[in-house]
Amino acid sequence: MSIKLSKFVKSVSLLSVLAIALAGCGSKPAPAPDANAGKKPAETTTAANSLEQIKKAGKIRVGLMGTYAPYNFLNDKHEIDGFDADVAKAVAKRLGVQVEFITGEFSGLIEGLQKDKYDALVSQVTITEDRKKTMDFSTPYVKNAVNVIVKSDNTTIQKLEDFKGKKIGVGLGTNDEKYLRDVAMPKVGTFEIATYNDVITSLKDLNVGRIDATINNVFAIKPLIEKNQFKVKAVGDPIKEDFAGVAIRKNNPELLDAINKALAEMKTDGTFKEIFQKWFGVDPNF
Repeated sequence: MSIKLSKFVKSVSLLSVLAIALAGCGSKPAPAPDANAGKKPAETTTAANSLEQIKKAGKIRVGLMGTYAPYNFLNDKHEIDGFDADVAKAVAKRLGVQVEFITGEFSGLIEGLQKDKYDALVSQVTITEDRKKTMDFSTPYVKNAVNVIVKSDNTTIQKLEDFKGKKIGVGLGTNDEKYLRDVAMPKVGTFEIATYNDVITSLKDLNVGRIDATINNVFAIKPLIEKNQFKVKAVGDPIKEDFAGVAIRKNNPELLDAINKALAEMKTDGTFKEIFQKWFGVDPNF
């Protein structure tokens, strides 16, 4: 073999080896270096973190209406006060944090909870199966009996069945509104529903005859009636009874367990009884 031919064969052989090597690299590329190697997974807002985040912040953000005396309202010092407020403060104390109250219309509280505006709602949020699909509830902390409320001189409305053809006021986005639409109306026949963002306005309209009746629990309307001297009254037996709980975002078992533990301690050590008697003048009703 000549020298030139020998060099040509060697060159071809070398190129063949390089081609095979490159082909191997193309079919199975080497993995890129892991930038997160040796690091802990990034924390997310998980159930395990929610309680820790609250404790780290030193406060729990509680959403409530602030217009629903005696449950939650602004007192003469422009501070959030009421039954719900005292329950929230007692729970927070047992969690080792302070309370930051954030007020809003009831119709926006649940959405605000989902958007992380609040850590919890303590605002007479009724526990329902529908709401359990989108949020978690603590054990109940109060039972509310809902009555029909009419003007003092009204003799035509004594019960739910008398709503047919009338104009009935109710809180916007509340469980009572859902009850009127889904239960009462199919049962008694068509009537007009007027919605309100606060209880005081519905009672004012009832007092002057803009609506024929409303539904609410007596604990909630009693101080408003007395303060404003409204000529209204509750009639008949309660049309339904509801339980309210502390509402939080779903999948936060540590926070839920801590709240339930706090509520249980409050019932055992007499704190809950003291709060209930302070605002309603009677012992806890369940």
